[in-house]
Amino acid sequence: YLAKLSSVGSISEEETCEKLKGLIQRQVQMCKRNLEVMDSVRRGAQLAIEECQYQFRNRRWNCSTLDSLPVFGKVVTQGTREAAFVYAISSAGVAFAVTRACSSGELDKCGCDRTVQGGSPQGFQWSGCSDNIAYGVAFSQSFVDIRERSKGASSNRALMNLHNNEAGRKAILNNMRVECKCHGVSGSCEFKTCWKAMPPFRKVGNVLKEKFDGATEVEQSEIGSTKVLVPKNSQFKPHTDEDLVYLDSSPDFCEHDLKNGVLGTSGRQCNKTSKAIDGCELMCCGRGFHTDQVEVVERCSCKFHWCCSVKCKPCHRVVEIHTCR
Repeated sequence: YLAKLSSVGSISEEETCEKLKGLIQRQVQMCKRNLEVMDSVRRGAQLAIEECQYQFRNRRWNCSTLDSLPVFGKVVTQGTREAAFVYAISSAGVAFAVTRACSSGELDKCGCDRTVQGGSPQGFQWSGCSDNIAYGVAFSQSFVDIRERSKGASSNRALMNLHNNEAGRKAILNNMRVECKCHGVSGSCEFKTCWKAMPPFRKVGNVLKEKFDGATEVEQSEIGSTKVLVPKNSQFKPHTDEDLVYLDSSPDFCEHDLKNGVLGTSGRQCNKTSKAIDGCELMCCGRGFHTDQVEVVERCSCKFHWCCSVKCKPCHRVVEIHTCR
């Protein structure tokens, strides 16, 4: 819900925290104590929704949001693999945006990661501003996970959410990369300085989408007095901290069902030649599709004119658009 608060300019006063819908009381208290971080949290939430909608743009469920709470409808209140992805990408979005704010000097509470210093076995010098992923992850754990921990983290759904929240953060942590800069005469690489950087958020989305496709259906079990999630099918190998887990089967998302936040696929564009989920047969759930011819205008025959402009001609082309009945 934070992601959709375009009407709120900046979360800079404690009263604003009280007005934020969808937060539990302990999150409101955290908001008041960490006002300067909250705009980053909101950016992280926006990033998560944009990435979710990119990753699922060709699926029956396309991560569309509603104007109600919860913004994804009942899709996230059920323990489906779609809910698993939403929790993971949201947790990752918060960690990513807070870390980015630390590195860019927006926050007084944190800065670059000063633990990455000195020489390295590979022969370069750690220098520059390494992303302070530890702070971003810690804030995400505190702010995002508090919803489940405040309920008592022993219910099936709380365990599922906490696991997927952590898997989202692991998608950043396990894909941190080393970026370097060469120094020397005329660009020679006499010596290098390097720093640790987060992967692009698109990479995080790609990793989590792969985990979504291979998510494990789980159920609760007890090991001693500890409640844990184990694969429902005992022949499946146990999931790791990086994998997504879910409890309930997903609906088919074919028919419009606003009560459950399912928009259906009627009117969605599909690919006539594809046999995959974006193909008209699967996307339209066997209902058939309409074909329309649409004229599009593109730039073509572009030429560079000295100096300094590119001039193009408009080209008209007729394309076929297929939409589900």
